[in-house]
Amino acid sequence: MSKTLLKTVSLAAVAGILAFSPVQDAQAKKVKWKMQAAFASTLAHLGPAGQRIANYVTTISNKRFELKFFEPGALIPPLECWDAVSKGSVESCYTTPGYHTGKYPGLAFMTAVPFGPGLGEFLGWQWFGGGQDIANKIYSKHGLVSIPCGAIGPETSGWFKKPVKSLDDLKGMKMRFFGLGAKVMTKMGMSTQLLAGADIYPALERGVIDATEFSMPNMDISLGFYQIAKNNYYPGWHQQVSIGELLANKALHDKLSDSNKMLLDVGCKSNMIYEYAETEALNPNAMQQMKSKYGVTNRRWTDDQLGAFEKAWMEVVKEESAKDATFKEFADSFYAFRKNYAIWGDAQALKSTYIK
Repeated sequence: MSKTLLKTVSLAAVAGILAFSPVQDAQAKKVKWKMQAAFASTLAHLGPAGQRIANYVTTISNKRFELKFFEPGALIPPLECWDAVSKGSVESCYTTPGYHTGKYPGLAFMTAVPFGPGLGEFLGWQWFGGGQDIANKIYSKHGLVSIPCGAIGPETSGWFKKPVKSLDDLKGMKMRFFGLGAKVMTKMGMSTQLLAGADIYPALERGVIDATEFSMPNMDISLGFYQIAKNNYYPGWHQQVSIGELLANKALHDKLSDSNKMLLDVGCKSNMIYEYAETEALNPNAMQQMKSKYGVTNRRWTDDQLGAFEKAWMEVVKEESAKDATFKEFADSFYAFRKNYAIWGDAQALKSTYIK
């Protein structure tokens, strides 16, 4: 499907639902919300996604629901959306549940799970298997509403200055790492920290961190990691799919008309389709460009190394579940769904080819 056609289909889906909506009524009360993004507009995929959502809502409502995009840091620090939106300092943010793990580690399940499934199975659990219900209980206690609002494909699992010959090489390294995968890397002997995208390059350049992961080739190019670290590792075992969110103040969200609530929901879902397809389409060429233009060596973890990461992850699940009831609730729900899904998933599994 072409980019133009995909965008047309996404907009048509939203417009179709709202065709006879009261939001089109000339007498409808106008709503103006600010939405600060956690990702700069110049950052591939994640940046335009925030602008796209704001444009969907504003344009299709004929500006009767004006959602205005703000760059990271324009209103509040990019990693402080939770508190600001909860207090009503800003109406909404385009962010990721993975940025809230300092408050609730289990919320990382809502964005990416190490050795997790592809998008279809993940959304099956999130939307229909109880995942979002668990998250809603948490958000609601803090005066927040979270709407799944973005989706990107698999990421890479790290930029390193030197090849990793053995997992022992990781011990003592300082690395920027996101979400639940960071707990795995800590078990491997690394010191991890979460940095916003714009802060990673200077930290890598100054030696504050020795290595980093952020996202995928088409996104990482714009951040310039290849200028310092020439070894990019695959696969992204920690993030096979990543989900973004529109985080809104609950009291303000509750006051919206049903039509405007639906506009946010459907606009977010339309963005998820567009964004995910875009990442899958553009990353193969970006991966090759990293190699041919910037001298990056694309490397793959061995099966034994991936096995070590997976074993460490299962230890994390056990340990975190034992000390955090909410984490356990997410994990139990997630793995129960995966076990049941495997009846279908394994029956439908195909290799990329069977021709020898």
